[in-house]
Amino acid sequence: MRIDSCRAEDVAVLERFMPSHSVDGSHGARFARQEAGGSTYLIPWLDGRPVGHAEVRWTGCAATEVRAARPGCPEINGLFVWPATLRSRGIGGALVRAAEELAVARGTGLMGLGVGDDNPRAAALYARLGYRPVVTYVDRWAYLDVDVDGERRECADPCVFMVKRLDALQA
Repeated sequence: MRIDSCRAEDVAVLERFMPSHSVDGSHGARFARQEAGGSTYLIPWLDGRPVGHAEVRWTGCAATEVRAARPGCPEINGLFVWPATLRSRGIGGALVRAAEELAVARGTGLMGLGVGDDNPRAAALYARLGYRPVVTYVDRWAYLDVDVDGERRECADPCVFMVKRLDALQA
């Protein structure tokens, strides 16, 4: 497996293998943020196919509660491994480590990520990787419901923001 920053030509491939109907989290939107310098969109590749993604948002989490608790903390957003049969095989952990290495290279001593209350498996992974809970918040996002003529649906998920100090990685 290799992990690369997303390239323009990868966006169509990502849509073919992992269609995204998220408004703000679509592959195109994530790539556009990367091109504007606000993030790095990481793609893991296995046998020539994308098998997930994670976006390192250098501007941090959008939630007010998180910004107040950890101002300036970059966020790993939208970590996803697909298909589900590839989960628990180290891809998610490799994405987190790749994001941390990017942060260290930028001189950032802290990394954060949010995890939904309904995702204890991911929370356990992040805890094993050294992330600790800091603040609860509600993640608000929207998607286009392809089953109902592309109607926009709003979602609000209870989450906890977890943070890891990267100082040890810089040694």
